[in-house]
Amino acid sequence: MAILARRASAARRRMLADINVVPYVDVMLVLVVILMVSAPFVNPSLVELPTVGRASRTPDKPLELVVRADGKLTLREGGREIASDLPAAIAAITQRQKANPQAPAPVVIAADKDLKYEAVLRVMDQLQRADIKRVGLAVRVTK
Repeated sequence: MAILARRASAARRRMLADINVVPYVDVMLVLVVILMVSAPFVNPSLVELPTVGRASRTPDKPLELVVRADGKLTLREGGREIASDLPAAIAAITQRQKANPQAPAPVVIAADKDLKYEAVLRVMDQLQRADIKRVGLAVRVTK
């Protein structure tokens, strides 16, 4: 009988290897409630930008240098043609830059999409050699 009693008492003394997760769930639920209550009071990091009145001058209207697929060039300003070849266009652009050296007029190259990239680079190179600073490329934005 003593042997049976030992076996019964040894089975009762064995430790359980289970984890009681109920307290952890309770703590997590309390943390979720705290976050939900405090979230509306937290300000997102907004940047306060400085404000100014009106601009002192109107934005520059760019000169448009149109390069067609056949290689012909025209310089336009506000829809009217100023020059029809590259040397005349460069002369007109440098003349306008000398007239207003503080704010040189920007030049936008509008090249045909079927034109070789090399032709556009030649035009940009000629503009750079003539010391024309503000040069950009016109693109069509598709939605």
